Amino acid sequence: MKIRRFEEIESWKKARELTKAIYTTTARQKFSRDFGLRDQIQRACVSIMSNVAEGFDAGSDKGFVSFLRYAYRSASEVESLLYVAMDTGYIDQAEFDNCFEQASGTKRLIGGFIKYLKGSIN
Repeated sequence: MKIRRFEEIESWKKARELTKAIYTTTARQKFSRDFGLRDQIQRACVSIMSNVAEGFDAGSDKGFVSFLRYAYRSASEVESLLYVAMDTGYIDQAEFDNCFEQASGTKRLIGGFIKYLKGSIN
């Protein structure tokens, strides 16, 4: 099955779910007032989705892989920022675990997609 739109890409769908979870989490009282951390983690999530979408229209598998690597690194950034949020008391362990698992799952999908596309390049 050929992917016709970026919205069909599983890693984009997963990134969308992660973004929704992060926006919900950062809307809470204490977290919402830390503008720097809130904005950074939100931007990192949006970057995952955006890079998958941009990569889809890159024009080649090699170009797509480059964008997917940016998306992968943005997911790592989200994971790191979640530690800051937990360490500062903005989220509890359960919220951390939920969001971290979503970010990790997104990374796994992106990593698998990178491997698949690199196989088609060679």
